[in-house]
Parts: sequence; structure tokens; C-alpha cells
Amino acid sequence: MAILTNALDKLLGYQMRRATAVLMADFVRTLADFDMRPAEITTLLVIAENPDCSQSEVGEAIAIKRANMVPIIARLIERDLVARTRVDGRSLALRVTDKGAAQAAEAWRRIAEHEARFRERLDPADLETVLTALPVLRSAVEDGAPDLS
Repeated sequence: MAILTNALDKLLGYQMRRATAVLMADFVRTLADFDMRPAEITTLLVIAENPDCSQSEVGEAIAIKRANMVPIIARLIERDLVARTRVDGRSLALRVTDKGAAQAAEAWRRIAEHEARFRERLDPADLETVLTALPVLRSAVEDGAPDLS
């Protein structure tokens, strides 16, 4: 069987998409028994690190639209991982429950293992380059590039 060439291998977006697919598949496997979507886990972790934050602040921090945050927060509350408390007449603050704090701690432990599996494949200097370069690409939308989200 012939080995095919792939001109796509020279494209940044193609390489990033392939790498992201591998990383996300491992992430999902790592946390599969949590029965949570990646966005729910991410939301839980942000709330755990930022007690008394608002739903809109969490959405902004993880780049999830306000309308999409509603079902995520509802599911976390339904599972007794997050609670809302009234701050004033109109504002609600989010905080993890004891159960949510335990789940967040276990998620962080597993995520550290997940990260280590991929970080160890890169030379430390290459890892630093990647971690410096990716936020630059993410900021392209802020600098006037078209919003593709």
C-alpha cells in the first residue's frame, strides 16, 4: 500500500485541529465517569476558583455565550455541584457546594495527569513556545480578524 502525501500537514489550522481532537478525546476519556460535558467541567472549575462570581463573568472567562450558560448552570445546580446566592436585589452569585468542591478537586487531579501525558511529549522549550503562541492566535479575533466562533 502506498504512503500518501498530505499537503494539509503544512497548514497551521489543520495541525491544530488534529492536535485538539487528540487532546479532547483524552480529556473526555479522563473524565468520562463524571457524566459531564467539557463545558460543564470547565464551568465548575472556574466557579470553584472564583467563589461568588456571576454567571455572565463565568461565560466571559471561558468564552461561552450567555444563552449557552443557562443550561450549563442549571445542570450544575440540579446535580448539587453549584448553588446560587442572592447578592443584592437583582444579582446572583455562584459558588460550588461541598459536593462541587470535591468534584472540582478530583477533576483537577485527573486533568493534571491528562496534561502530563501530553506535556511530556514536548521539549520544555517547545512547550513554552506553544503556550506563548496559542494565546496570540486566540487574540486574533480581538485584533480585527473575523469572528469565527
